[in-house]
Amino acid sequence: MRLLLASLAAALTLFLTGCSAPKEDGQVLRVAATAIPHAEILKQAKPLLAKEGVDLQIKVFADYVQPNTQLAEKAIDLNYFQTKPYLDAFNRERGTHLITITGVHIEPFGAYSKKYRNIDQLPDGAGVTLPNDPSNSARALLLLAKHGLITLKDPNNELSTLKDITANPKHLKFRELEAAMLPRTLDEVDLSLINTNYALAAGLNPTKDALLIEDKDSPYVNYLVGRPDNQNDPRVQKLARVLNSPEIKAFIEQKYHGAVLPAF
Repeated sequence: MRLLLASLAAALTLFLTGCSAPKEDGQVLRVAATAIPHAEILKQAKPLLAKEGVDLQIKVFADYVQPNTQLAEKAIDLNYFQTKPYLDAFNRERGTHLITITGVHIEPFGAYSKKYRNIDQLPDGAGVTLPNDPSNSARALLLLAKHGLITLKDPNNELSTLKDITANPKHLKFRELEAAMLPRTLDEVDLSLINTNYALAAGLNPTKDALLIEDKDSPYVNYLVGRPDNQNDPRVQKLARVLNSPEIKAFIEQKYHGAVLPAF
């Protein structure tokens, strides 16, 4: 009889505990990111966010389209991989309404070559690859224009296209490709304009290997991005604070040695 009563008491305790326990789903935050450096930075944020009662779940993508598509469809809560010019272009083209939550870091964009060690060695008629999305293609062109390799109709236009080139003294031959594919073209072309996240993933060191690179005043901040319906969610705001914390700033500075810079 005593054993029966003890068993019933234990079962009742488990039942009541289960009823009163908070739903863990409410404290889960699903964030999409590209592998380097975004997912690495989020992994550093995960234990800091856990102290705030939020379980950060990181979903890694290899492209720039699916993280925004899944965010718009509410398959994830946030993403972290893009600049505002890229986000603005995506929203215009896809009819989405994604918004920036907070700026986290800057990745100085660079031009790389396996054939030449100095940009002055670039020959007439050189083959050049660059990203095929509007904002990053323009970013590549602006970098080339800044160093006198081409002239653009408006050197400050963040959405410049190949059609805006007014002078091409070296007769550079351009080919636009998906950003993730660019490191693979280095054996085939004379110069490739590569986003830093993909350069790092390919084993390139932007501060040492880039023939041209944006300076520290680059306006292309990488943002944590969400939707109008969840921008004020406490979980979202907690992650934003963590990503702008001294701990994350120190990690970025120590891990990337100038290839990635804190934006705060």
